[in-house]
Amino acid sequence: MFYELRKINLQDQDLAYIDSPKNQKPSLLSKPIISVIIPVFEEGKILPKTLSNYHVDLLRKFNAELIISDGGSKDNTVEIAKLFSDKIVLHNSKRKQTIAEGRNRGAEIAMGDVLVFLNGDTIPHDVEKFFEYVFNWAKSDSKEVALAVKVKSFPEEEIWKDKIFYFLHNNYVRFLNFIGLGMGRGECQIIRKEAFWKVGGYNPEIIAGEDFDLYRRLAKIGKIKFVDEIWVYESPRRFRKYGYLRTILKWLLNGIYVMLYGRSYSNDWEPVR
Repeated sequence: MFYELRKINLQDQDLAYIDSPKNQKPSLLSKPIISVIIPVFEEGKILPKTLSNYHVDLLRKFNAELIISDGGSKDNTVEIAKLFSDKIVLHNSKRKQTIAEGRNRGAEIAMGDVLVFLNGDTIPHDVEKFFEYVFNWAKSDSKEVALAVKVKSFPEEEIWKDKIFYFLHNNYVRFLNFIGLGMGRGECQIIRKEAFWKVGGYNPEIIAGEDFDLYRRLAKIGKIKFVDEIWVYESPRRFRKYGYLRTILKWLLNGIYVMLYGRSYSNDWEPVR
């Protein structure tokens, strides 16, 4: 597929946008209903496994587009993204980009009515069923502004600690949405685009906890539904490197700081590869 590189008129002049010419883009037959946005940063090792799930026939069937928002990768991430995606946003500044900012950049060029934010190491269980559910929800008259889904560890990497953690955490997310506080892990957040921009999108200044912050604001304008029918898998690599106790403690502190001060506790969120 041939790609052309051009500057886009976003807020940051250090951005570039890679797009394939309209007549060369096989996955889009009409205006997309679903925009899948994946922020990445030096994910060359795992990206082929992730993106190969979103093949052209699947995207066409559910009228979806695939957008990659790159945070300034120096490895082969962008070259891999070109093989699978419809659009790529590049961050060319020396300034480090937050994942919140990367997601916003992808949303700014999204054409779909529903935005599906996934991480570079996140893959839906039964990808076709996942898209079918989101597609039907997007076409429905449902008043929910967003969906939250279960997150699990890849089965081949799962140990007993993972099973306990994910069971407890998924029910914690379910409970927060039940009481109207709003919560959805950034590994997979599904949001109506109108609602996303109504609350201002992700806060780009928040380094960690941006997912909780966004769903907290979305819960103030509408209902967030916790979905049991679909879920996603993620790599437990952060838990393997730092352990559950340290990781959960950081999550807790970031969540408290977001609620009280509108910013994160962490000054940096180190990528784990």
